[in-house]
Amino acid sequence: MSGWLDPKLLASVYLTLFVIMDPPGIIPIFLALTGRRGKKAMTRLALQAALTSFGVIVAFALFGERILAFLGISLPALQVSGGLLLLIVALELLTGKTDEPTEVDDVNVAMVPLGTPLLAGPGAIVATILFVRQADTAPEISALALGIILVHVTIYLAMRYSVFLGNLLKPTGILVLTRIAGLLLAAIAVELVADGVFGFIEAHG
Repeated sequence: MSGWLDPKLLASVYLTLFVIMDPPGIIPIFLALTGRRGKKAMTRLALQAALTSFGVIVAFALFGERILAFLGISLPALQVSGGLLLLIVALELLTGKTDEPTEVDDVNVAMVPLGTPLLAGPGAIVATILFVRQADTAPEISALALGIILVHVTIYLAMRYSVFLGNLLKPTGILVLTRIAGLLLAAIAVELVADGVFGFIEAHG
């Protein structure tokens, strides 16, 4: 352990959140939701989504356990609600209802579903709360903070430079990718709902 940073915890935080939040996996969904809006709008949405996710994760790092306890919200409830929200977005992608976005939609897409629950979803929130429980010393707290920052920088860069991929695919390619992303997102949504249902059964069984 160095004087101000715990490198082992830093690596654990970064790798765990990277796997859960999956920056490479968010690229096709990001393109599906934003690919028709132009390079400038896509760049702005990438930053908004990363900042939204960062804000949610930081909020739960600081106040997560107290927020959930105060509201009486369990992890299964978060999983089911997040899954249902993602399922709605998946159906919109599959039916083509995102073909004519408006400026208001730009903000909504960046915050919901990109920022949360796709990036800052139940898995990332719970992992963050668990890491907070481990961080007792200054080097550990520094490692946790830096790990959260670095993973969100990675997320932003992944979405930011997916703009070039969008330019290569053109509208037809993005349309195909939209349908594929809708199918994948629907599968993710079903998994979240199923995990939440099993969680309720285990908690009350």
